[in-house]
Amino acid sequence: MTETTLPPIVIESAARSGAEPAAYVRERPGMSAFVLEDGVVYHTYSTYARGLDGLWGMYQWLDRAPKGRNEEGIWWRHHDSYEQVAR
Repeated sequence: MTETTLPPIVIESAARSGAEPAAYVRERPGMSAFVLEDGVVYHTYSTYARGLDGLWGMYQWLDRAPKGRNEEGIWWRHHDSYEQVAR
């Protein structure tokens, strides 16, 4: 995937983290499980991307939120970055 084919949110996220976009998309989370049996290590399971959702508590809440995960971009903000409302 070239930088010109990456979604703008990916390019923006890479810039925020100080990484080049191509390197940013290569480094993705994953999880593997292994078992040691009789001195031999066996690789029993691996998952990436959506397979990790159950481990990330935030996604469980976002799945129930009005806008869901909003895959088009990030819609939530830090508590102090919302506009002030007159009371």
